[in-house]
Amino acid sequence: MAIDLGALPAPYLSFWRERHVCTLTTLRRDGTPHVVPVGVTYDPEERVARVIASGTSRKVAHVLAATGAAGAEGPGARVAVCQVAGRHWATLEGRATVSEEPERVADAERRYAERYGRNPRENPARVVIEIAVDRALGNVKEPAA
Repeated sequence: MAIDLGALPAPYLSFWRERHVCTLTTLRRDGTPHVVPVGVTYDPEERVARVIASGTSRKVAHVLAATGAAGAEGPGARVAVCQVAGRHWATLEGRATVSEEPERVADAERRYAERYGRNPRENPARVVIEIAVDRALGNVKEPAA
C-alpha cells in the first residue's frame, strides 16, 4: 500500500525508529536484484534513509556503478530498503548515492547508534549510502510489539 510521504502516519514513523534488521535491494549490472541485511535510519523531514557500509562492499559497488550508468533516469541508483516484523512491513524507495565525507559518515553512525542502541564497529573504509526517498509503502497500522 502506497503511503503519502508528506503525511506519514505516526505508526509508520514509529516503526522506522524501532530496532529492526532491514534489507537493502540494489541492482547488479545485469539488472538482477542483490538483497542484503543492513541497518537503516530514516529522517522523514529530509526524506533521507541512510545505510552505513564498507566502501569495498558489493552494495556500494552496485550503487556506484548505477550512478554513472548510461540511460539512468537521474542521479543515483534506484534502491529499496525494507523491514518486516510479523504482519507489519515498511519499504522506502529512492535514489541512492555514496558519500565518503567524514561529517556525513559520522552523522550516519550517530543515527545508527541512536536507532540500534549500539555504536557500529570501527571501519576505516566506512561510507554512507544516502537514499533520497521518493516512495513509501507498507502495512503498519499500530506500533509493532
